Amino acid sequence: MKEILKEVKSKGIETVRFSFADQHGILRGKTIAARALKSALERGVAIGSTMLLKDTSHKTVFPAFTPGGGIGMPEMEGSADFLIVADPSTFRILPWAPHSAWLLCDLYFADGKPVPFDTRRLLREALAKLGKAGYEFLAGLEIEFHVFKIIDPRLRPEDAGGIGQPGTPPEVSLLTTGYQLLTEQRYDQIDPVVELLRKNLEQLRLPLRSFEVEFGPSQIEITLEAMRGMASADAMLLFRSAVKQIARRHGYHATFMCRPRLPNVMSSGWHLHQSLSKHGKNAFVSKSDYLSESGKHFLAGLLEHAKAACAFSTPTINGYKRYRPYSLAPERVIWGRDNRGAMLRVVGGPSDPATRIENRIGEPGANPYLYFASQIHCGLDGLQRNLPLPPPSRNPYEEKAQMLPRSLSEAIGHLKASKFLRESMGSAFVDYYCHIKEAEIERFKQNSKDAADDREVSEWEHREYFDLL
Repeated sequence: MKEILKEVKSKGIETVRFSFADQHGILRGKTIAARALKSALERGVAIGSTMLLKDTSHKTVFPAFTPGGGIGMPEMEGSADFLIVADPSTFRILPWAPHSAWLLCDLYFADGKPVPFDTRRLLREALAKLGKAGYEFLAGLEIEFHVFKIIDPRLRPEDAGGIGQPGTPPEVSLLTTGYQLLTEQRYDQIDPVVELLRKNLEQLRLPLRSFEVEFGPSQIEITLEAMRGMASADAMLLFRSAVKQIARRHGYHATFMCRPRLPNVMSSGWHLHQSLSKHGKNAFVSKSDYLSESGKHFLAGLLEHAKAACAFSTPTINGYKRYRPYSLAPERVIWGRDNRGAMLRVVGGPSDPATRIENRIGEPGANPYLYFASQIHCGLDGLQRNLPLPPPSRNPYEEKAQMLPRSLSEAIGHLKASKFLRESMGSAFVDYYCHIKEAEIERFKQNSKDAADDREVSEWEHREYFDLL
């Protein structure tokens, strides 16, 4: 705390943003004046508890003003406060916001008890469980997203929307046409935007690795080096928030919505590269095989619980529009050796220290704490039970295998029925999370003509996610 106060004074920082990830992985919080920073660091910052009771439209979907706040917790009745308590290790000066800094926070009630719906805490518990088994979790991030030029920000009063009805999304134009994957000419067209992002993200000390032209129009991919579990999840939150804010200040709209409702655009994915470390060495490396026995059991656990865990890796209605045959996106619960059509792709080989499992199922707007925690629990279950690994697929879009959920509703059904994830993530949390997601699904059904099992993106989805994510 003393180091932060000293740096704030020496760098002329005037405000510090205290932020936390809500249930959707959206940053919320309050901005604290430098003169009040010492008190905020010591005592935390009070926030209304309904922040944890909202769906993706920011509508409170629990009866907060009833006994128990609608979830059987007196501490949350009547939108009572909880405290966001800063993690000093997350302190960053924001290069795009003059005289501002940022701190990521954990959630506590006034009596010091942790808030059970704090998703960062859920990942910390999963990492602790993994640590007791002798392992550390490492994750590398491969993130696809879109950046567009704003034509009309749609900021007229009639565009504002309302409770349960997000505002009109901005009107945008492309930065590039598409379908020229990794071509230098297309990269040069987006270079001004990429340089803008790169310079700011590097000042945030994010371990940037590569900048790539993705397949679709106005689509970019940025990858980050592998980091230890919590650091990697925190980095994903800061990355997304920073990209959106930097872009907007310069007249661009960045979105991590999986598949915007715009002509000819492609779906974006979030490919999670994961491995385990034991005694400082990659536990997935084998001297003679593509994957160690530990790696095979971990992979088998990911397959075993994939359909239920999908609710955490692909938590929006829109994300399921990405699962299409022969689209470089997965369609079945299947794995392959260096096969980009498989849900789980094993990368590496004998004695390769970079051997890892790439999960290609995620959408870029997912809450990283829930995504990581579900992966850890599922993989660890495979390790502890020595689950056998089926043979790899060489034909992932034709192989006879279980299909991934075709909708968020189907995924939520698998999660609710999963005894394993209820035990691992907590039954109360699973019920809470499913209730919020079911409210989102119900609004979609009531407001969208495309609510039936339609592969095309509806206007409702574009309004719901294009600006939010």
